[in-house]
Amino acid sequence: MARSGVLSILSLVAREAARQQRHAAQSARHQANLQLQASRLAQKQAVQLQKASEISQKSAEKAAKSRYVEERLAAVEEQNTQLATCLKEMSEILGGTLSVDDTIAFQSLRLPSEFPPFAPPPELIRPTPPPQKHDYLVGVTEPRGLARLVPGAQARYERALKDAESIFESVQRSYERSERDRRAKLAELQAEFEQSKQTFLKKSQQRNQEVDELEATYRRGNPDAIVTYNTMVLERSNYPEGFPQQFRLAYVPESKELVIEYQLPSPNVVPTVQEYRYVKARNAIEAKPSKPSDIKELYQDVVVAVALRTLHEVLEADQAKHLQVVVFNGFVATVDPATGKDIRPCLISIRVTGERFLELDLRRIDKRVCLRNLGAQVSQSPNEMVAVKPVVEFDMVDKRFVDQGNILSDLESRPNLMDLKPFDFETVVANLFQQMGIESKLTRSSRDGGVDVVGFDKRPVLGGKVVIQAKRYRHTVGVSAVRDLYGTMMNEGANKGILVTTSGYGPDAFDFARDKPIELIEGGGLLYLLEQVGIKARIVMPLESAVDGST
Repeated sequence: MARSGVLSILSLVAREAARQQRHAAQSARHQANLQLQASRLAQKQAVQLQKASEISQKSAEKAAKSRYVEERLAAVEEQNTQLATCLKEMSEILGGTLSVDDTIAFQSLRLPSEFPPFAPPPELIRPTPPPQKHDYLVGVTEPRGLARLVPGAQARYERALKDAESIFESVQRSYERSERDRRAKLAELQAEFEQSKQTFLKKSQQRNQEVDELEATYRRGNPDAIVTYNTMVLERSNYPEGFPQQFRLAYVPESKELVIEYQLPSPNVVPTVQEYRYVKARNAIEAKPSKPSDIKELYQDVVVAVALRTLHEVLEADQAKHLQVVVFNGFVATVDPATGKDIRPCLISIRVTGERFLELDLRRIDKRVCLRNLGAQVSQSPNEMVAVKPVVEFDMVDKRFVDQGNILSDLESRPNLMDLKPFDFETVVANLFQQMGIESKLTRSSRDGGVDVVGFDKRPVLGGKVVIQAKRYRHTVGVSAVRDLYGTMMNEGANKGILVTTSGYGPDAFDFARDKPIELIEGGGLLYLLEQVGIKARIVMPLESAVDGST
């Protein structure tokens, strides 16, 4: 029995040990499964996070690419907008000025004669009320009755009174300092105001006197005042960016002729791009070039538009009716690619009477047809700097008003062409053209319908027989003299006619000569040409009409 009991106990122990072992194994397997599940979950979560990160990154990259494309498209739109604005401005060079009154009101040039009143800060005008002593003694009362019997009461009262009076005196001193500072600042501002007022009134008075003088001299027909007035007219003209707007003016009072030498913009003001576009495949903004023919066409339009606009502005602004004839020479400052030297080719030249020009309806014209009808010389290839001959060389315009470098002694030493005898004057003209390369020969007097000088220009193609007539006139040469010259040319079989005068020409004379091989040389041009061949002369008209006919 004892052995059997021991075996039972050992069996129980063995089973228990086996059970615990199985339990431990199960626990280990369970733990391993939990760890495996946790590891798989972690891996799954990591994969999900990686995928989420990749999706987020791709989304961000896609958004960034989208923003980049939008920015490039916006840049293209901005470039095309600027291009369209530039082309619109160029197309409106003439039309843009037709709605503007170019006349300058002299009153608008004046400065106001009233100066704003003195207005200092309010705190400086109204002084602060002074401190009142009784306000500081309100809380200090002298002991009375039984209160006086309290030990130290009187002494405390006297100390309080003294302290209150001391505080008041301190406040009073501070107030007085503040008032002195206020009055000083007010006086300083008043002095500055008076000084500014006097400066303004002096400047206003001076400016208004200058405006009054300019207006008076302009209305009297003073050449310098007329040039100044028209300079202001052209300076007010608003052109697109890149246009130089540089010019010179000269005025010939005898013929009421204004000569304008105007610097035109170079061809590079015309955009060479038709449009911009963004090519996404190459990530590039590409420019579609304009056709060379379109560039040439637009530049030609710019040249003729500037000429017509300038003529319109000065003639519309001619409030005193001083301009009967206007000459416009448009040139470009550029570099000759063949020589590397600076050149100034003239691209357009026109002489027109104010009466004829103001009859035009500039809103409806074809600009080039209009200029051709007015007899303008216009370059056929302005973008290639192909020049035309100016109708009038600017430096040939009346040297008495253009050349300011002559001193009085030098001027007085020069012979006066008006003092020459008729034959001597004809000889001077003949010698002039002889030295200019034209074989010249004096003939019988033009008083009988003949010619003064017959010349021959030996240049091939451009040369030929030339008829020259000299008019030593005091007054303006009329159209009849130009008609006579043209008739003489026909009779002589001449290729060209030249009329030279000591005075000037009327608008009818210019109109008649416009489309004919006739060149009209005024007094200033004659002096200029003489000086070019080394002959210095002057033209001083007699006080009385002693000279009033041709020689």
